[in-house]
Amino acid sequence: MNQRHAPGSPTRDVTLETLVERLSAWHADHATDEATPLHEAVQRRVAAETQALTALVVADEDRQRLQALSRWLEENLSRLAPVFKTREARRLPRSWACEHPDSRLLDEGRVVMVNAIDRDLQGHGAEVVQDPAADLASLLVGLEVRDEPRLARLALDGYLRLSGDYQAARLLSVFRVLECLAGARRALRRLEAAEGDDERPALRAETMGACRRYLELAERHAEFRFPPLVIGVGVSGSGKSRFTRNLVTRLGAVRVASHAERRRLHGLSPQAVEGEASVDIFDASTTERTYQRLAQCAGHLLDAGLPACIDATCLTRAQRDWLRHQAESRGLPVLLVSFEADQATLTRRITKRAGRHGVTAEEGLVVLSHQQAAFEPFSDEERFHLVRLDTTADNAGETLAGLIQEHMHWS
Repeated sequence: MNQRHAPGSPTRDVTLETLVERLSAWHADHATDEATPLHEAVQRRVAAETQALTALVVADEDRQRLQALSRWLEENLSRLAPVFKTREARRLPRSWACEHPDSRLLDEGRVVMVNAIDRDLQGHGAEVVQDPAADLASLLVGLEVRDEPRLARLALDGYLRLSGDYQAARLLSVFRVLECLAGARRALRRLEAAEGDDERPALRAETMGACRRYLELAERHAEFRFPPLVIGVGVSGSGKSRFTRNLVTRLGAVRVASHAERRRLHGLSPQAVEGEASVDIFDASTTERTYQRLAQCAGHLLDAGLPACIDATCLTRAQRDWLRHQAESRGLPVLLVSFEADQATLTRRITKRAGRHGVTAEEGLVVLSHQQAAFEPFSDEERFHLVRLDTTADNAGETLAGLIQEHMHWS
């Protein structure tokens, strides 16, 4: 039995960074022992949500939109049945929101959502064991419908990096559309509950506006996409991590970082710094496995219709080819971005960073020297996809965003 906070219990305020950390940890540590027929459970929830919303929608245009979304859900549930089946083999958690109903999401002191992941605790299947992607989708839709795209992009990028569950991205479109339908239903329920209220005309306009915002958001998530793959290439200190982080908020990319996945392969926290490792995580075997893992994660993101950005040194053509193949085999655009800086800048950046990573500046510079010696020049084929970025330029961030939009028609 889930424990609930008593009425009047203190509100627990969280920032987005803290919320994403707790959500990831909860999904990892609070799995149940129940055998969960996940695909069937989601099908039932889809049927319940569409039936409830159909009973509330009046306008013919809205009914047609709902029918189209219902067909889309049915088709994609069928298409993704193998993924759901794979996920059923895992021990799945109950929703984080069931145990934290009084949490509020804050951003720079302002309340963004009074239910931190905007989960409907009174709706269909609120207590049912579900895939972690359901909680993540609830958080993302809650932010998106409130015109907080920056926070939504940070939440998606941060959750996937901390959890390492990039496969969950493949289910996000289904759960996002489903959460949008739940949001539209909640909006219309408020109107139904206000029968006889003197302010009903104003409330009707407000709730119908909210309902349609959810339906429009659902339609955006149901659109077919051709997501690009951006492969960052550069030695330590070149600026690739800083600039690929900017792509998250600027263009909505989801990063896959080699340092996080390399550590995860050894059971280490993806957030920790390299100096804390007590084993050699940079041997050739681990490096190969790391790039294979990066390619797998990128494939999940592209299959989900999400733009992927690789944050790694990518020193060899074989490493870059593993990654590039993920996009090319799917008929999707790919861009290689060479992050570049002069030797003096590289030395200065590495010296400044050394203390934070628990190493001496000399050790960092030795690593840089090895990387420069190991770098394999771009092949003629790679140059078709290549742009070079001087990260010392004042407008480097704007230049990178412009280059990506120009070469890949990505906005």
